Amino acid sequence: MNMIRIKASWRRCVQTFAALNTAALLAATSHAKESKPNILFIFTDDQSHETIAHLGNDEIITPNLDRLAQNGVYFSNTYNMGAWNGAVCIASRTCLNTGLGIWQAGEAEPTLGERAQRGEFWSQLMSQAGYETYISGKWHVKTKVQDLFDHSANIRGGMPKDTPEGYYRPKENDTWTPWDKSFGGFWQGGEHWSEVLATDAEGFLENAGKSDKPFFMYLAFNSPHDPRQAPKEYVDMYPREKMRVPANFLTDYPYKQEIGNYEVPDNNEGILRDERLGGWPRTHELARLHKQEYYACITHTDAQIGRILDALEKTGKADNTYIIFTSDHGLAYGHHGLLGKQNMYEHSMKPPLIITGPGVPKNETRDAFVYLQDVMPTTLELAGAKKPDYVFYNSLNPFIENENTPTNYPEVYGNYRADYQRMIRVGDHKLILYPLAGVYRLFDVSKDPQEMRDLAQLGGEYKDLAAKLFRKFRKLQKDVGDPLDLTEIFADLM
Repeated sequence: MNMIRIKASWRRCVQTFAALNTAALLAATSHAKESKPNILFIFTDDQSHETIAHLGNDEIITPNLDRLAQNGVYFSNTYNMGAWNGAVCIASRTCLNTGLGIWQAGEAEPTLGERAQRGEFWSQLMSQAGYETYISGKWHVKTKVQDLFDHSANIRGGMPKDTPEGYYRPKENDTWTPWDKSFGGFWQGGEHWSEVLATDAEGFLENAGKSDKPFFMYLAFNSPHDPRQAPKEYVDMYPREKMRVPANFLTDYPYKQEIGNYEVPDNNEGILRDERLGGWPRTHELARLHKQEYYACITHTDAQIGRILDALEKTGKADNTYIIFTSDHGLAYGHHGLLGKQNMYEHSMKPPLIITGPGVPKNETRDAFVYLQDVMPTTLELAGAKKPDYVFYNSLNPFIENENTPTNYPEVYGNYRADYQRMIRVGDHKLILYPLAGVYRLFDVSKDPQEMRDLAQLGGEYKDLAAKLFRKFRKLQKDVGDPLDLTEIFADLM
């Protein structure tokens, strides 16, 4: 009996402690909301969800991103919805800064200036909520950025100027190296753009530390987008011969033409620019080279993020600052025989997403489906501002406070351009549709995370599963405003 009483008493203690801990977290979050927490948004370009050491990558070196992951919540199923053009980052960033869904943002692109005049951009909403707003780095949204933020520094375009030497690599007599400043690119101006951004951020934070006004910082690195340039010491961290080739490497992708990456019929663009970074057939040496330079850029960027985090600590405001880290999408560097982000595979659709701040649990993961653009309404809620009706996305705060919160998106939607690619993910399964080829692919992402086993080839029960997902996709199309009629092309799934 004594042992039973001891166990019961211990159980009550544990329950009490858990309740107190939860109350403390909620109180901290509530206090942060009342005192207008600062928001530090760090955004990279082309960074896949697979590229953080603490989250399972034993090849890469990312001590500062590890530091964020250890001190916050990681969203393991974060997606970008897609793009209406080859520059996927334009679509991603337009959706992020307007809050519009992919098709609504595409339609609104010609009139973004009018939305700016009405004060409908993310930064403007934060300003209206009482924040001092700041931007440095990449913008790539078709409106004048200086009208949207209180302060700006070194605003960059879509990508640094590239050179012919940077394409179709590796090749004989390859003269291009990531640290050679004569090629310009990230070295244009003499100092690497990622280092310039960190210096800009340090300067703003030094001043912000003296102000009582809350701040919203939008720090957008162009890295690790190509041309993938970094100082030699970072490239040397990744000996090319030791780089592992991606498990889902292919020498060629069987549908590269139909998905819009290579000589698509009636498309005068020819080979997609990203795909021209290497030649065909893809080789292991190609994959190792591009991975080496990609990882070097990420580690170099990580070092600059460390500078920013250290500068935040010096302000004395770190305890009342939410830090959000993500990227605009992922990337392929030999995965499935591809070299860009214009595809529906996990490596290209999923960026990392980490949030830290007051009341946020440490070193935890949330597996719910989210879109990276959910960070926009998340910050509005933290700022005490109401989410406008036109914002498609949803706050992540309920997931931060409770890991069992049901997702706002039971199905994930994806597209690439008007009629090249479509995707739906439901639970563990993903259906990819190639309208120009009349082909669909089916994967169990939980059992096959590298998406190497196409279940559509097996027929039978998988044909039934594909048909079920296709029916869900048709409904999802209506929900997001996708006008493409696929009923005739995929009549066998009806």
